Amino acid sequence: VQWMTAASGILHEEKHERTWSKRGGTLQMAQLWVNLPARFKSSPPGYQTLLRDQIPAVQLPDNGGSVRILAGDFNGTKGAARTFTPINLYDVRLKAAHNQILTLPDGYNTAVVLLDGEVTLNTSHPLRSVSVALFEPAGEQITIQAQNDATLLVLNGEPINEPIAAYGPFVMNTRQEITQATHDFQSGKMGRLD
Repeated sequence: VQWMTAASGILHEEKHERTWSKRGGTLQMAQLWVNLPARFKSSPPGYQTLLRDQIPAVQLPDNGGSVRILAGDFNGTKGAARTFTPINLYDVRLKAAHNQILTLPDGYNTAVVLLDGEVTLNTSHPLRSVSVALFEPAGEQITIQAQNDATLLVLNGEPINEPIAAYGPFVMNTRQEITQATHDFQSGKMGRLD
C-alpha cells in the first residue's frame, strides 16, 4: 500500500512490479483521495509504504473472514498509516453467510465500497459488486451480511467541514488557492518524477 500525502505538492506515478509487466495478469487497485484541512495543505508532501506484514489484521469470529486495518482503529487494533485527521480505513474480507457489525464513531462520514461479492447492509440494503454505499453521519453501527464471499473497503472519517475548490489534480479551499497551486506547479515548485 502506498499512502501518499500530496499536501504542498507532489508529482506521482503509479507503477506495478517489473515481473508483473513480463508475466501479465489481473491488477486490482483502489486509489482513494482524502482531503486535508486547510491548516495542513502547506505541509511537506510524503509517502508511507505499508508492506503486507506491517498492516495489522484481525480474524473475525467463527472463521467469518478478516479485517485489515490500514488506518485508524478496529476493536482496539491500530492501523499503520499516519493521518492528518481521524480516519478509519478497513479492508474487509467476509466469508459467505457470515455477518459483521462494525461500530464506527458517531458523526463521521462513512462509505462502504463493495469490490467483490454480494452483501446486505443493515438488513435491508442489498449491494452487488462494484458498488458504493454512503451513510448518514448519525449512528454508530453498520451490519454487513455476506451472501457469498465478499471484499469491501470501509472508509470512515471525521468531517472537515471546509469549502472545497478543485481543478484538475488540485484540491484546495478557494479559487484563489487553486490559481496559486496551478502557478506553483507550472513554476516547477511541486517536485519532480525520479
